[in-house]
Amino acid sequence: MNQEILMVAESVSNEKDLPKDTIFEAIELALASAAKKRYQEEVDIRVSIDRETGDFETFRCWTAVDFENYENSEIHILADSDLADEKELKEGDVDKEQIENPDFGRIAAQAAKQVIVQKVRDAERLEIIKKFRPYLNTLINGTVKKVTREFIIVDLGDNAEASLSRRDLVQGEIYRIGDRIKGILGEAERENRGSQLILSRSAKEMVVELFKLEVPEIAEEVIQIRAVARDSGARTKIAVKTNDIRIDPVGACVGMRGSRVQAVSNELGSERIDIVVWDDDPAKLLINTLSPAEVTSIVLDEENGTMEVKVKDENLALAIGRNGQNIRLASELIGWQIQIGGENEDLVTEDSPENKLIKFMGVDSDLAEKLIQSGFDTIQKISEASSEDLESIEEIDSEISEALLERSEAALLELALSDIEEEESKDNTLESIDLLDNEMIEKLTKNNVSTKEELADLASDELAPILEISEDEAGKIIMAARADWFN
Repeated sequence: MNQEILMVAESVSNEKDLPKDTIFEAIELALASAAKKRYQEEVDIRVSIDRETGDFETFRCWTAVDFENYENSEIHILADSDLADEKELKEGDVDKEQIENPDFGRIAAQAAKQVIVQKVRDAERLEIIKKFRPYLNTLINGTVKKVTREFIIVDLGDNAEASLSRRDLVQGEIYRIGDRIKGILGEAERENRGSQLILSRSAKEMVVELFKLEVPEIAEEVIQIRAVARDSGARTKIAVKTNDIRIDPVGACVGMRGSRVQAVSNELGSERIDIVVWDDDPAKLLINTLSPAEVTSIVLDEENGTMEVKVKDENLALAIGRNGQNIRLASELIGWQIQIGGENEDLVTEDSPENKLIKFMGVDSDLAEKLIQSGFDTIQKISEASSEDLESIEEIDSEISEALLERSEAALLELALSDIEEEESKDNTLESIDLLDNEMIEKLTKNNVSTKEELADLASDELAPILEISEDEAGKIIMAARADWFN
């Protein structure tokens, strides 16, 4: 059997182009799985194979743990017990007892085969993912291989597949087996299944990568896309800046008779794309973004990151856009919260009751106004209402009231998730680290370190030259960034 193990490791390694160690580990797990068949209770069995001779030994193991992690006497020993003291075991140590090697009967052999096959598949998948990691967050082409209710499986070539969730498609897109498809490549962790390649067509990067294909000046970095705000399938705003004053960045992106921007829009299902000139001054950038609506006044609150904007009354509807889409994308593009109103009207904020109903419930402004006038000025109040309460409002019938109640439940969940994401996002900012001042944060940002997580991944000798400080000081900053790891 020893020679058979060596032959299996050699042949599978050559056939699948995988390291021999990976095959040996799979065989060890398979042998351990076969040995466990002797026991009715849960046990920890480990097998060790000599990589040179193929000889193997089987051990039953007990791990020394503290009282909180103690679950089962068949696999654990209390670290502060007399038995642990007698065997000189500390917490984390493993006590081994050699047992008879497993006898490979038909059932045990079948179980071993399944373990080996699964482990080899996982190893193959990992090797494929490693080959594609250099292309993460870039545009990649593939062919639709399989279509299910929730996912589209895309063949990327070289035996690689990526999963494209339907929620990551552009709204209204339909794909069939054999269709060519483009998407932004990503990597996701699946529970108990390891990493998986995924695609997205709704990501902001999709627009950026498509413009790189259509506009040579962007690919050559003569023109930069400085910011993107996207409502997938409906509308996108991009802010562009030129590094050559002789080039008009908007004209270059639009192309002759709109050919370049139209090519991007066609790839995204006729998604509308607005291109504006980037400006480091957020007020000027806002004016560019809201054009052709004419802005009459802007008041900036830098401390809270908000703007109070007034536009001409006749331009207010244009500036806000359908269901608040235009002002919402403008806010996302600039990175400021915007409160907008006409010259003679009150400001409409993103957090105003009307705007929240429009944004999260998908209702139009007329229905939002009627709901608010009837006392249903929050999504919570709508969700707690009865159908009869809603039907008492003019022009709301049973069908509309039922739809409103369903939407309110989904909207409450979306709000709760966005609050959690916002809180996590705030905790991950460089500003949350007390040891960093504004100058340091600026230096880090210029070196593509923009979050606490990215800072925590650096070593002292990497951070020190960026901030022009000693390695000891760099070490303290890094440990502050890693504080959450130990909580």
